Amino acid sequence: MSIRKRLTQEESRLAALEAARALLIELGPQAVTLKAVATRIGRTHANLLHHFGSASGLQKALAEYHAEQVCEVIAETVKSNRAGEGGSPRAIVDLAFDAFDREGGAALAGWMLLHGNEDALDPLVEVIHDLVSELDEHGGGKMRPAAHALCMMALGDAMLGAPLTRSLGLDRDSARETATQMLVDAAIVAGLGPAEAC
Repeated sequence: MSIRKRLTQEESRLAALEAARALLIELGPQAVTLKAVATRIGRTHANLLHHFGSASGLQKALAEYHAEQVCEVIAETVKSNRAGEGGSPRAIVDLAFDAFDREGGAALAGWMLLHGNEDALDPLVEVIHDLVSELDEHGGGKMRPAAHALCMMALGDAMLGAPLTRSLGLDRDSARETATQMLVDAAIVAGLGPAEAC
C-alpha cells in the first residue's frame, strides 16, 4: 500500500487490522506491534496510535475484528445449512477450530491475557454472544450450551490438542468429530431436525 494514497480513517483502520491479522497468522501474537503493522501498511507509528491508542488497543481491536470475520462466515454457513443449501455442521466446526488454531485466535487470546489485558476478550465474547443470539432465535436458548462447548473445545484444541491426542493415541481430528456430533445432537434437541442441523 502506497504512503501517498490518502485513505479515509475507516480505510486506514481496516488496512491496519488486515495487516495485524496477517502478522498474527504468519508470525504469532508477539509480532502484532504498532511498529510492525505501520511498516507493513506504509503508515507511521503515530497514525496507528491515533486509531488504537496503544499496542494493547490494537490487539483488542484485532481480537474483535478477527471474531467478526469468523462469525460472519459461520452465520452464513448456518443459514445455508438451515435453508438446505449446504453448510454442514462439520463446516461450522472447522471454521471455529481453524479460527482459534490456524488463524491464531487462541494464541492472541493467551498473549493478551498474559500481558494483563483483563478485558481483552470482551469484544470477542460479545461478537460470539451476538452470533449465537441471532442464530438461536428459533432454538429457545438450547443452542447456547452447544455454542459455548464448541468455543471451549476449539480453544482447548488449539492450545493442547496436538500433544494430547498424540498422548491418548487419538486421531488429530477427534475433537472436531466430537464437536460435530455435539452440534448435530444439539440441533435435534432444539427441534430443528437433522436437515437443519447446525
